[in-house]
Amino acid sequence: MTAGAPGLASPTSPGAGTQAVDRAARLIDLVIHSDRPLTTSELAEATGLARSTASRLLSALERTELLERTVDGYVGGQLFALYAALHDPWPQVARLAEPVLQSVSAACGETVHLGVARSDNVFYIAQVESTYLLRARDWNEVEVPVHCSSLGKVLCAFGAIKVPPGRLEKLTEETRTREQLVRELGEVRARGYSVSCDELEVGLSGLAAPVAGLEGSVIASLGVSGPTVRLQEQIPQLGRLLADEGARLASLLQAPAQARGVA
Repeated sequence: MTAGAPGLASPTSPGAGTQAVDRAARLIDLVIHSDRPLTTSELAEATGLARSTASRLLSALERTELLERTVDGYVGGQLFALYAALHDPWPQVARLAEPVLQSVSAACGETVHLGVARSDNVFYIAQVESTYLLRARDWNEVEVPVHCSSLGKVLCAFGAIKVPPGRLEKLTEETRTREQLVRELGEVRARGYSVSCDELEVGLSGLAAPVAGLEGSVIASLGVSGPTVRLQEQIPQLGRLLADEGARLASLLQAPAQARGVA
């Protein structure tokens, strides 16, 4: 099917606007249901549109953030990611966070991760590997107790997770008691980042900062982890870096909603 083919409305006819919407909707449908990025040529062939027509429609969809063009082709745009974040948030939040994680990684070389609350534990949803040979493990899809992880302390300090009740499991000599944890959470709120040194495992340390979501409440924590011997000399610098990058990620999540006047 090409522009001007029999049975199609002309650009100036009353049905032209509806036809453009139908064509754009078809392009979006193909991209969203594909398990890989689709090129302009593939989309033109699948819809029967002339390549020039498909290219114009795709450019318009990209400008309105319904689609996004990558080096491999078109994928769902930021508006879809933000909508999905209200319903099934974590895969889309992880996707939006990727540039921020890469920026932190480039600055410090350590393992960088993004964690969220799940069943009163920390669940890691994204990670960038350290550039060092001696590095932290892969934390993706691993649940970690709140009281002995830097990401968990952040989520707890800002209300995303409740302070664990009762006696806390002591994993190392440095693991916090409940009373120590409660005191420390005030410090986390005051300085804007948390620190965990040898509390989950001897020789392993981490830092983390909060990430606020669409409504301004903390929904995730952005952190780094690595050998204690390497991190302990960099705590102030890394803390400030994570606080800044956590705020940048929050702005990515919030800016489109603010532009539309959403509280």
